[in-house]
Amino acid sequence: MPESVDAVEMQAALLRLRRTSGLPVAFGGLLADARHARIAELNGAQTSVLRGLVISAGSGLGGKAIALSRPCAVTDYHSSRHISHEYDLAVAEEGLRSVVAVPVVVRRRVRGVLYGALREPITLGDRTFDAAVAAARDVEQALVVRDEVQQLLAVTREQVTDPRAAPEAWEDVREAHRELRALVPKVVDPALRDELLAVCGLLASAAGARTPRPSGVQLAPRELDVLACVAAGATNAVAAERLGLRPETVKGYLRSAMRKLGAHTRLQAVVAARRAGLLP
Repeated sequence: MPESVDAVEMQAALLRLRRTSGLPVAFGGLLADARHARIAELNGAQTSVLRGLVISAGSGLGGKAIALSRPCAVTDYHSSRHISHEYDLAVAEEGLRSVVAVPVVVRRRVRGVLYGALREPITLGDRTFDAAVAAARDVEQALVVRDEVQQLLAVTREQVTDPRAAPEAWEDVREAHRELRALVPKVVDPALRDELLAVCGLLASAAGARTPRPSGVQLAPRELDVLACVAAGATNAVAAERLGLRPETVKGYLRSAMRKLGAHTRLQAVVAARRAGLLP
């Protein structure tokens, strides 16, 4: 994952962790390989000593969380007999005592680690653990979305290289287009979001090249999202679930798209959007 995406997701998760737990310090990073995580983001730290620290699986509190694939905590980091102490110098310089570490796990594979800490030796309660786990889940969901996006982009680029593909292959392209449009609002990284939209446009233009393309028809992004779901046979309720919208909101977008396309039915709207090169 590019550093910019790492930063965006981690910063948001660490901010949430501090706000929901009351912990003054939070930090974390993603794994660079199967056994090493690099602390890339800090929130509430008084020094930069932790930034760039490489955590090995099994070493220290975070390494223990990575190795066991579960949250771990200590009441007093320096005196704990349940962890190794390779990172004591950095922890001491930042003045940390009570620390919780939570692994970021995607499809049973550890992808990173988040920490929350106090500068006093106080036992951390369930509220703190719950907040740390919830913050890690935020990062996990972001990574799942990104993985899905990358897989879809790879498949879509292969499919779209030959717009004369067999009809059944073109249906796969249309399904990929729908899935990509549904993922766009979930993507935080602007560069990746732009890449998704560019590929969606490529799919639509490849289809539009096969038929005359009227000019002057423009749909809002959410109108296109809804039409892409409708084109795949989704009801308003199913489209709402896929897009994270309310059914009434989906109806509103669909009505607006139909009006712009001069369509009186859902099917007419899909056909008109395809003819306009807005859908594959």
